[in-house]
Amino acid sequence: MLKVENVSVKYGPFIAVDDASLEVGAGETVGLAGTNGAGKSTLFAAIAGQLPAATGSIRFQGKEIMGQPSYTRAGLGLSRTFQVPREFGKLTVLENLLVAASDPRDENMLTSWFRRGRMHATTQRRTEQADTVLESLGILHVRDLLASQLSGGQKKLLELARVLMQKPSIILLDEPFAGVNPVRIGEMMEIFRTLAAKQGIALLIVEHHLQALQSLCSRLYVMDQGRIIAHGDPSTVLNSKTVQDAYMGGVI
Repeated sequence: MLKVENVSVKYGPFIAVDDASLEVGAGETVGLAGTNGAGKSTLFAAIAGQLPAATGSIRFQGKEIMGQPSYTRAGLGLSRTFQVPREFGKLTVLENLLVAASDPRDENMLTSWFRRGRMHATTQRRTEQADTVLESLGILHVRDLLASQLSGGQKKLLELARVLMQKPSIILLDEPFAGVNPVRIGEMMEIFRTLAAKQGIALLIVEHHLQALQSLCSRLYVMDQGRIIAHGDPSTVLNSKTVQDAYMGGVI
């Protein structure tokens, strides 16, 4: 589904991502680990289209998307979350989801005037979709609260809910467990398993929580100083001397 080949990202003379390659199959859950500054989030941003790659190829469902903007990639089914949630704090949780599902054609005032019946039906359909998504994530009870009133873990789930409103084929999850309490982490892990197993959504997860990655992922990539230094079965990768030396000074 996603094939990244020999991608490099540069900030002036500094090479933040150096010749990185990875791939994710349909419905697969893949992890991407590494120390702070290893280049994980930069590679994510290049895949999602927030940062330009200097070299390489990014193919999604067989199509080259290297030069496509982020909104085009999202429209194709490649979406991402962020380490720090970016909710619309002055909107309710439901309104956040309706914004995520909006179609630019709906914003034309003249069109809206002449198609008020259709607009009402569209809003009703999207509200039902939003309620289904919120219920599946266990946060339907906060539907009418302002997004700014949510806890950190709830904001993470809200961001995931907005992505799910776009009906993605793959989601790039940037440190979904950061700042989340252990109970919520367990709940989120079950949600991720359900998304992959029952909805067939592929997941690429950047995370420092190695136990979670080992439990969730079929394969794991590890980055160090902008390069992919290992990939394969999570247990094998985490037990390799190369990864232990680079990741935790020899101790994981």
